[in-house]
Amino acid sequence: MATKELRSGNFGITVEDGIVLVDWWAPWCGPCRAFTPIFEKTSAANPDVTFAKVNTEEQPGLATAFGIQAIPTLMVFRDGVLLFQEPGVLPGVALQRLVDEVRVLDMTDVHAEIEVDHVGSA
Repeated sequence: MATKELRSGNFGITVEDGIVLVDWWAPWCGPCRAFTPIFEKTSAANPDVTFAKVNTEEQPGLATAFGIQAIPTLMVFRDGVLLFQEPGVLPGVALQRLVDEVRVLDMTDVHAEIEVDHVGSA
């Protein structure tokens, strides 16, 4: 599956449904260029997962809104919930393991934990 380009206009609607991996990158970034083939290979192996990219040079407001301070940064969403965020290049095996772990998560438990955290901080 080809990666999807995210912009401020389609970011929210894209991450709200299913598993979505977001690669925050810039064209001048060497580590970003090194991560691209890993990201694309993992995307091809997981057609049920959305793989998307945000060019931080073209979307600085979006990058600021999500607190991106280093690139590449990988974010993983499932059903609109941010489950993972880490800067740096992940090896292919680690990226696939992350997809597999997110795929089997019980989102009922995740939503219950979010509710407890929300109530506890109110």
